[in-house]
Amino acid sequence: MGPTAGHADGDLSARTGRARVELPGLPRPGALYRRALRDVLPGISRSRRPDAAPPVELAVTGVTVDRAHLAGYDRVCGFRLADTLPATYPHVLGFPLALRLMTLPEFPFPLAGVVHVGNRITVHRPLPAGEQWDFVVHAEQLRPHPRGRQVDVVLVGSVGGEEVWRGVSTYLGRERGAGEGAGRDPGERPAPPAATAHWRLTPRVGTEYARVSGDHNPIHTSRLGARLFGFPRPIAHGMWSKARCLAALESRLPEAYTVEVGFKLPVPLPSTVAFSAVPGWDFALHDARTGRPHLVGTVR
Repeated sequence: MGPTAGHADGDLSARTGRARVELPGLPRPGALYRRALRDVLPGISRSRRPDAAPPVELAVTGVTVDRAHLAGYDRVCGFRLADTLPATYPHVLGFPLALRLMTLPEFPFPLAGVVHVGNRITVHRPLPAGEQWDFVVHAEQLRPHPRGRQVDVVLVGSVGGEEVWRGVSTYLGRERGAGEGAGRDPGERPAPPAATAHWRLTPRVGTEYARVSGDHNPIHTSRLGARLFGFPRPIAHGMWSKARCLAALESRLPEAYTVEVGFKLPVPLPSTVAFSAVPGWDFALHDARTGRPHLVGTVR
C-alpha cells in the first residue's frame, strides 16, 4: 500500500528536487517486511530497479515516546533507565518511516538482503522523553560499491520546528557479478586493540532487539531466515551493536556529539565479543576469540 495521505510541498521540491509526502502516522513494520519477503519468493516478477534515489521524502508529525517501550529498549541495549533518550533511540522511533521509504518501488534495490554497512548519528542537544517529534526521511547519494551499489537513508528528527537529531544509514545492495571476491575477510589483519569488556551474546539479543526496534528482518531472529541469506546462524542487528557500545560509554558522552560507525563482519549469535575504547573516543567491537572485526566507531 503506497502513501495515501499527503501532498507535494512545492517549495521543498524546488530546493531539493524531492516531493514531500505527509503520512497520517507511522507505518506498521510487519506489513512492510511481509511485502519485502514476498518480493524474493521464486516466481515473483521483479521490475528493473532505478538508477537514482527516490525523488520523494516521507514525513510524519506528532510522534511521541512510550516510556515503557523506552525502558524496554534501554534494558535490551544496556543503557541506564532514564527519562532522556539515548542517541540511538530516535533511529528506532523513526525506523518505520525509513522502512516505508525502502519498500517503495522507486528505491534502488530490494529491502530483502540489503546490508547495513554504516551509520552516523548527530545529537544536537539532550533529548527529553516527553517531547513530541516530527520525522522526515529521504535517500541520497546512490553510488557504486565493489559488491554492488550503496545509498544513504537520511532520517531527521525535529522538535518544535528545530532539528535536534539526524541519522544517516548507509545500505549496500549486493548485485550479481559486481566485484566478485571483493570485500571478503582477509586472512591477515592488525591485532585488535586491548579489550575493556567482554560480552556474551545469546540468540535472545536478536529476538529482543527485534521486539523493541520493530526491525524483524529474519536474518536476526531465525536460523532458517539467516540461512536463506547466506548466514549459518542468526546475526546481531548492527544498530544493537552500536547502541551497546554507546551504553558502555554512556557516563562519558557529551550533551551534543556525532557518533559514526562502520559495520564490518556480522556478529553471529551466539558468540562472545570484545569491546575496546580509547579516550577521544574511538571504539571497536571484535570477536573475542579470533579478533575478527565487527564494528569500528568514533565519537566527536
